Amino acid sequence: MTVISFVKCRAGILRGLALLVFLLPSAVRAVPSFARQTGLQCIVCHTQFPELTAFGHQFKLSGYILGGSGTELPPIAIMLQPSFTHTAKGQPGGAAPQFGPNDNVALNQASVFYAGRLFGPYAEKLFGKDGASFANKFGIFSQLTYDGAGKTWAWDNTELRWADTGRIVGHDAIYGFYINNNPTMQDPWNSTPTWGFPYSGSGLAPGPSAATLIDGGVAQEVAGAGAYAMFSNSFYVDVAGYQTLGAQFQKSMGVDPTDETQITGLAPYWRLAWERPVGGNARWEIGTFGMAASTYPGRDSSAGHDRIVDIGFDTEYQNSFGAHDVTVLASWINEHADWRASEPLGLTSNSSDQLWNFRATVDYLYDKTYGGAIQYFVTDGDNDPLLYSESATGAPGSDGVNIQLYYLPLNKHGGPTAWPKSNVKFSVLHTIYGRFNGARTNFDGAGRNAHDNDTTYIEAWIAF
Repeated sequence: MTVISFVKCRAGILRGLALLVFLLPSAVRAVPSFARQTGLQCIVCHTQFPELTAFGHQFKLSGYILGGSGTELPPIAIMLQPSFTHTAKGQPGGAAPQFGPNDNVALNQASVFYAGRLFGPYAEKLFGKDGASFANKFGIFSQLTYDGAGKTWAWDNTELRWADTGRIVGHDAIYGFYINNNPTMQDPWNSTPTWGFPYSGSGLAPGPSAATLIDGGVAQEVAGAGAYAMFSNSFYVDVAGYQTLGAQFQKSMGVDPTDETQITGLAPYWRLAWERPVGGNARWEIGTFGMAASTYPGRDSSAGHDRIVDIGFDTEYQNSFGAHDVTVLASWINEHADWRASEPLGLTSNSSDQLWNFRATVDYLYDKTYGGAIQYFVTDGDNDPLLYSESATGAPGSDGVNIQLYYLPLNKHGGPTAWPKSNVKFSVLHTIYGRFNGARTNFDGAGRNAHDNDTTYIEAWIAF
């Protein structure tokens, strides 16, 4: 291949990337296409999936491109989540359209993934040997999801990356660039919102309504571009900017833009983290992240814009010794919102509000097969009767405990001979609320007290 033809090849690859990221099926989860690409078992990258190990961090930082097992299969995978949901008290009128008030069996989610090297194992056939060396630095994680509660299809977390290694300011580094549709999905740790515990939950159970903007408030509604680098396997920096996608485009991807919070201009996102070994196979990370956004409430620009700033801190400890894997996660997010538009529009009672949340999780896995996790969670902030109209007290406060037991029968040795890179997780997640949308024993605005919303969720998470 001549230099000119190689340059033309690169240009052709680049021109198609922006289109490909949106046309391919479209959160990181345990994806068997990654296992087929690397030739490795799931336990190399995960403890209980989708929780990442140190090698899983490297795989993600490297842009989902590591591997080369010789598979000719495209980087496609499928996930199914059949489930059963029981709440302490049934929900009048049904948990969702076409479902009963309680004890519902459902396909919680079904997903199709295109995840791994962007061009799969076909880059050399498409672009030649020299072109493949460039093309194989592009990786993708994309997920198209069926919501069994809403009975709709939509794109899920989607990301395109380019990654490489080199030296930056005198330090060895893994660095890259990305485009994605959900702030924090690019993060390699499980202590930030997108990939935080619990890793799945029922779509047929009530949940707290108050949440910070960065904690899923704009997921799949935005597009962002950013750059990151991990220096000397110790210091991580990530900067990006996000903007809300057009309403028509969102509808075409299965997202309803009605009344959503619209980011106007470019919302900066930042992430700093420091990780170090702390003896044996243990490692410890501590970091900060955040986003600042000017927003139109409900996509209404008639009264100007609000200003929302989220600042978070997180930490993760992980240790693997003998047959034991222990992961400890914690995060705290504070949100300050100036309601410059929402208050004049009658959407808030206050001119500004504070909202914060905290989560702390301990997860234990024995022999890569049997495990359990416990999490304490709390959300609280200023009372605002208009903003939190679903609460009888006008308060956002919710807190409680998540307790999960799980079993991974295929985790150590892989799936059956016919499809060895498949996996399954059977789990029981029990949620106990101390407060729910401002209520303890008092009614929460829906004729229920906090414990009426306690939930037992049983799931089989099947990936192949």
